[in-house]
Amino acid sequence: MSDCPAHALARPAADRARRWLRLLAAPLLLGLVLAAVEPAAALAALRGAGPGWLLAALLLVQAQIVVSALRWRFTAARLGQRMARRRAVSEYYLATLLNQTTPGGVGGDAARAWRTRATAGRLNTAVRAVVLERLGGQVAFFAVAATGLAAWPLLGRGSAPRDAAVLLAAGAGVLLLGALLTALVARRGPPAARRALHGLWPDLRRAWFVRSAWLVQGILSTAVVATYIGVFALCARALGDPLPPAALATAVPLVLLAMLLPVSVGGWGVREATAAALWPLFGLPAAHGVAASVLYGLVNLAGALPGLLRVLRRP
Repeated sequence: MSDCPAHALARPAADRARRWLRLLAAPLLLGLVLAAVEPAAALAALRGAGPGWLLAALLLVQAQIVVSALRWRFTAARLGQRMARRRAVSEYYLATLLNQTTPGGVGGDAARAWRTRATAGRLNTAVRAVVLERLGGQVAFFAVAATGLAAWPLLGRGSAPRDAAVLLAAGAGVLLLGALLTALVARRGPPAARRALHGLWPDLRRAWFVRSAWLVQGILSTAVVATYIGVFALCARALGDPLPPAALATAVPLVLLAMLLPVSVGGWGVREATAAALWPLFGLPAAHGVAASVLYGLVNLAGALPGLLRVLRRP
């Protein structure tokens, strides 16, 4: 009989159960969404997708990954972590592929920090560079979606839909709650957590604000958000649904933000459910929203496949 306490033995089992739940959540959610929006219509739309638009979307994914890698490299350099541009791009390809194929959507980011720790001098610096880079991207998404909702009446769509505003407010609330909890743990948390968070605010200032960093971060993050929205717009166009400006400024960012919920693999299911709810606001079938979302997921997965080259060349 082992002397290990029961809770220590139960922890791996609980972790495995959570991983399996996330793996099963994606096909289950996707199946439920398809069943609710006429799966035949969604499949028919997918079969009629225009290859030219898909190729354009696939090429735009490459720009998305490269610009994201440059933003990460800039953020890391502000914290004292130096990386060659080629290394940053190849690691970002691998991280993007892993994020889309592992539960929770952050496995690639963790691997990116771990694999580049030697260039940072210590793991904590590498982790912070990754966290601050991703956080900057999410803030940019919220800014675009909030601006779109504020401008909704100017786009001739009447008042902003209540459901979209509630979804955006909920996401902003989660970010604010996370920031407050981080500040609380940094001051009152366990000693190990306080040590890990020590100096986080100065690092954030160096990465985002000192010496016009905000300008570079703003330009790169805006470019990254534009590529995400552009890829989704091209996928919708491949199905014969050119999205109006109001949808590009509000619905698409909200659909992509829904992928942050850590309940599935790569946002599958959650993304499609959000698109099904928002597409009718623009006079488009919910089934086409689901089809565009599925197409978006497949195009992004195919676009990140060069990340496998990083694994094959160097374990």
